[in-house]
Amino acid sequence: MSQLEYEMEIVREELFLSNCYIKQLKGQEAGPLVQFVKYGIAGGLATLVHIIVFHLVAWKFFPALQENDFAVVILGLSISEVDVTTRSLNSMLSNGIAFIFSNMVAYLINRSWVFKPGRHNRIIEIGLFYLVSGVSVAIGTSIMGFLIRFYAMQTTYAFTVNIVSAVMINYGMRKFYIFKG
Repeated sequence: MSQLEYEMEIVREELFLSNCYIKQLKGQEAGPLVQFVKYGIAGGLATLVHIIVFHLVAWKFFPALQENDFAVVILGLSISEVDVTTRSLNSMLSNGIAFIFSNMVAYLINRSWVFKPGRHNRIIEIGLFYLVSGVSVAIGTSIMGFLIRFYAMQTTYAFTVNIVSAVMINYGMRKFYIFKG
């Protein structure tokens, strides 16, 4: 085999692998690595929805933001100052509302793109999805409220702890118990 033929064979193999990954990214059939990447993308979109809704609600409806919170500083928002107990409660209410919207986005993307549906009928699947997500958001929200109330942690940092804990719980439960894997 000449050097040119050898290099052409390597290019063909790389194209084949690239096409396999692209095919896996487009459909529901995917290996574990590609599936985890897809889950990360889906989770990133759902998290973006959660962050936007949380900050909007915590700014306009249930005041929970502080003047040094990232969104306040970057967007130049004017805020209502509230005491730490009110801020703690309002952050949890804002998180609950954001949960409803972001979880709907997460369910739709996970069902249509990341995992294979069909382990359960659709109603049970949705119920389990929200139940698992509800447990993870309850744990994360409780931690967030605790960190704000007892450690006076900045809302944005406590919110980040909430998100990280939810991601870890949700992936395992969705992959192994709700969808077909």
